[in-house]
Amino acid sequence: MQKNGPVALIFHTLVLAFVLAPLVIICLVAFTPENTLSLPTTGLSLRWFKAVFAHPDFVTSFWNSIWLATLSATLAIALAVPAGLAISRYTFPGRDFMNALFLSPLIIPHLVLGVAFLRLFALLGATGSFAWLVATHIIVVTPYVLRLVLAALSGLDRSAEQAARTLGAGEWTAFRRITAPMILPGITGGWLLAFINSFDELTMSIFVTSPATVTLPVRMYMYATESIDPMMAAVSTLMIAITAIAMLVLDRAFGLDRILVGQR
Repeated sequence: MQKNGPVALIFHTLVLAFVLAPLVIICLVAFTPENTLSLPTTGLSLRWFKAVFAHPDFVTSFWNSIWLATLSATLAIALAVPAGLAISRYTFPGRDFMNALFLSPLIIPHLVLGVAFLRLFALLGATGSFAWLVATHIIVVTPYVLRLVLAALSGLDRSAEQAARTLGAGEWTAFRRITAPMILPGITGGWLLAFINSFDELTMSIFVTSPATVTLPVRMYMYATESIDPMMAAVSTLMIAITAIAMLVLDRAFGLDRILVGQR
């Protein structure tokens, strides 16, 4: 093991560099003062970041994505927590089917989901509705929340909850004061993963958005088909920054190590 240590370190360093290199290049290109995607650059400039905030379509799409991701992640929590409690604690007919049903969006390509939802909304006459767009994102992100909730519940010591019930606490009181705080890292981690996946979702959203509900990834795709300039790099850098800040806040509040250990 010690002889292979340097080799393993070099290998993992190369893999990490390979994964991070595109993100680093995008962030560097975002600060170029040139009119084209160029690296190395002659200097650093905030020109394209100012252009993003001055572009009304991008600002509107950004807030659409924020509201969409927030609502989708929150409603996914409302679905995943009761489902996780039922699946992890009770045995009933259809339990395995219920678990597979909730997790099935993970194995269905988003392109297929997008076409299916487009056809469904056309039949229902609901094309272009923001509420239906939220519903599609809930379906896509709920599996991420459910997996973390199940992981948190599987390692939960129920003695404190049983003691509370013995002392007269009702089911809701025991859940609110005992169970929920103990599985909070899993819930919060699931919410964050759901938010990020909803905020970055493109493939399915292309089929179910309307001119009034265009999300930021869809707006970026539409803009990239018309023009190639560093504005796309600036928007991508802002999205990377939002994700990094969210992960940092989660780590400071609950600790990513606790969430990741619970997921395993």
